[in-house]
Amino acid sequence: MKRAMGDSRIPDQSGRTVVVTGANSGLGYETCRVLAARGAHVVMASRDEGRGQSALGRLRAEATGELEMLRLDLADLASVREFAATLGARDRPIDLLVNNAGIGMPARSLTAQGFESQFGVNHLGHFALTGLLLPLLRRGKGARVVTVSSEAYRDGSIDFDDLQGERAYRPVQAYRQSKFANVLFGLELDRRLRAAALPVASVLAHPGFTSTNLPSSGARGFAGLVLRVGNALVAQPVERGAASQLRAATAPEVEGGQFFGPGGRSGMYGPPVVLRPGPRATDPDTAARLWEISTELTGVRYSFS
Repeated sequence: MKRAMGDSRIPDQSGRTVVVTGANSGLGYETCRVLAARGAHVVMASRDEGRGQSALGRLRAEATGELEMLRLDLADLASVREFAATLGARDRPIDLLVNNAGIGMPARSLTAQGFESQFGVNHLGHFALTGLLLPLLRRGKGARVVTVSSEAYRDGSIDFDDLQGERAYRPVQAYRQSKFANVLFGLELDRRLRAAALPVASVLAHPGFTSTNLPSSGARGFAGLVLRVGNALVAQPVERGAASQLRAATAPEVEGGQFFGPGGRSGMYGPPVVLRPGPRATDPDTAARLWEISTELTGVRYSFS
């Protein structure tokens, strides 16, 4: 099987502690596999205990690094806090957090705290998790936060007047909003980390058109059909799709604020390159507004002091 970037091209990860969300399948599973193969201690965060344990067993059969699985349900902020508290109690620095998990285009549903599920899982859950783990990341060596977005962010916007899709809900647009929020968050986190002179880099990545389990995570109707057909016929394998987030996570030359994605055809295929998001995605005022709303909704206030 052709592996992402070639495992041998990933720098040695021995001594590094890594947390990957959405670790039991797809891009998350491949990211865990590669990092563990290069010697990292990998914490696999998975919503489903059974699937997480199954994935852990498969990885232990082929990777040499230290692996463990912890339950994390990003649709429930109580679970996010419990997960962070478990890691905090160990008092072990975290060197890398990969905000990889996501759902795509389901019928409208709500998280445990009443947020629209795509905005709640894809953005708010990761916003809360990153803030709660920041004290451990600050103690990491060359620590990074990699937030995984999607090419769909380019058509996204933040509807501040209807964040939860209460008045009008369109699954595709809600997905685009959540992926746009990922980019705003990753870049705003970089600005705040730099302003506080903290030794943590915030980096973004997207996988292009990759065969993942996104259709089974909720996509229905025509959008789900397109994804399923695309997965079967034209999507690149997950080993290639994971290359962007692996480069963001491990390449020595990476700088905070960079955004990696496929550099080939239509920006959906090929080896990762540094992207230049447009002015809407880099607008600091929109990002700051989203940050304050996210702080209010999650109750997680970042400590940069």
